[in-house]
Amino acid sequence: MNTPLHVDRRNAGGAGPPLVCLHGWGMNLCVFDELRDAMPERESWAIDLPGHGRSEWQDARAGFDPQVEDILAVLPPECVLLGWSLGGQIALELAQRAPQRIHALVLVSTTPRFAQSTDWPHGMDTDALQTFSNSLLQDWRQTLGDFVWLQLRGGRHAEATQQRVRIALNEHGAPRPEALRAGMQLLGSLDLRAKVPGVAQRALLIAGQNDRVVPPAATRWLADTLPRGSFHQIPRAAHASFLSHVEESVALLRPFLS
Repeated sequence: MNTPLHVDRRNAGGAGPPLVCLHGWGMNLCVFDELRDAMPERESWAIDLPGHGRSEWQDARAGFDPQVEDILAVLPPECVLLGWSLGGQIALELAQRAPQRIHALVLVSTTPRFAQSTDWPHGMDTDALQTFSNSLLQDWRQTLGDFVWLQLRGGRHAEATQQRVRIALNEHGAPRPEALRAGMQLLGSLDLRAKVPGVAQRALLIAGQNDRVVPPAATRWLADTLPRGSFHQIPRAAHASFLSHVEESVALLRPFLS
């Protein structure tokens, strides 16, 4: 049986296919609240990933494929997917598995591969990823807090954005430690580069100029490799540009969605 996932639906009956938002590692669907509120004309859905927010967790479904299947099971018949970070990787996979249901993609700070390697210079240092993994076993709350700050450092209004993320985690629900550990393993092992040329949908790629988690060059590679990708970089933004730069993000989204 699939893991029950929590879905928040707003503005039912709005223009066009619904915009479905998938968050990143350690977060929950409330990080999209301001972006969704800024587009009241568009029906939007946001989903808590397995073990995050108010979605349940099952150890038996910790892998990438089971989690993708769980999300596919709750998607509307037709939609545009907005994926951020790990959520962007899930969106890429969903676009290939259900092309008739996914009209287009919006990928924010998304990379096909988080970990750096000899043939992929646009990733996070493997030692840094291992350090985060080790820290999770000792103090997952502190590790999550450190990762949140890493995502926001270098961006405009970093402290105010950090406070909004903390509120989202405190009020809507912190992730399960098991989900964090499973997600960190995915970040270290996933490599979707070979699948990217097969994603046929239109895709809007958005990067933050000062992103310390996913270098803008990784998102640009995606835009250049996707058959129908377009790249935009938001100045003075970090990893969560849709949260720190709502107006700029909406200005990119509206014409793309229309």
